[in-house]
Amino acid sequence: MRIKAPSRIHITLVDLNGAVGRVDGGVGLTLESPGFVIRARKGDEVRVEGEAEFAERGKAVLEKFQKKFGYGLEVEIERAYPSHIGLGSGTQLALSVGKAYSLVNGIELSVREIAELAGRGGTSGIGVAAFELGGFIVDGGHAMKEKNSFLPSSFSRAKPAPVIARHDFPDWDVYLIIPDEKGFAGMREKHLFEKNTPVSLQDVRELAHIILMKLLPAVVEHDLDEFANAIHAIQYLGFKRAEVSQYGTLIFDLIEVLRDYGAAGMSSTGPTVYFVGDRDGIDAAKSYFKEKEIGVEIIKTKARNRGAEVEI
Repeated sequence: MRIKAPSRIHITLVDLNGAVGRVDGGVGLTLESPGFVIRARKGDEVRVEGEAEFAERGKAVLEKFQKKFGYGLEVEIERAYPSHIGLGSGTQLALSVGKAYSLVNGIELSVREIAELAGRGGTSGIGVAAFELGGFIVDGGHAMKEKNSFLPSSFSRAKPAPVIARHDFPDWDVYLIIPDEKGFAGMREKHLFEKNTPVSLQDVRELAHIILMKLLPAVVEHDLDEFANAIHAIQYLGFKRAEVSQYGTLIFDLIEVLRDYGAAGMSSTGPTVYFVGDRDGIDAAKSYFKEKEIGVEIIKTKARNRGAEVEI
């Protein structure tokens, strides 16, 4: 069995205030590349081959399934992409091996059930929905009675959030600009949440207004100019502003450089910046990092309007 999983852009969390009785909420976009490709077959024990970091993480997930169901699984990770750059590799790897485990061993599990067993999606539901559905996604967060704290997914045990909107994304080129900067994960990410929450209710209301009345209509109407305006405004609101600020002025300044060429924002806690627009913007980004003597990787991709692929 072979499973191909996507990556995702996480545009923003919506509500880290909780005044209306729900928290989190997320907006994101599924990508064709980079992605994970794994092969799996029956096995008496849990065994994962591949790059050490991913093999260890994949095995840790599978051991949770083995503890519950008793079966083993042999997995080979054929293709992966880096962790802690803001593209959701941890969730995609976990769902890939969990999906393989369920199919190979004949256990009926939904993607959401797999995510819950694997301990993913406890803050944002975007990665889980990207694996299951693809496209442009908005999730509805969690009720405060289920989750009464502001924590990243890696520290939350809530169930994956429900999808409240999902649309195909236009056939626009999407560029990933990945500077040679250390991303946020683990305790650094936890402290980022603790330091910057709850966010102001005013920011949450303004952000929700932009998502509902500017960002979503722009996607549905294929209006790149309005999409760019919405993405730009989001960078300066609520928790997203705090995320971008962790890199000093580096990411904010890049976003302003790209402002004249299209839509630019930081994915998740970064450092990856996504750009949708004119190719000249990429030349400007390269010049920006060259002047600062910072290395950068640029990936050209498209939105993926379907979920993970399974070949049996």
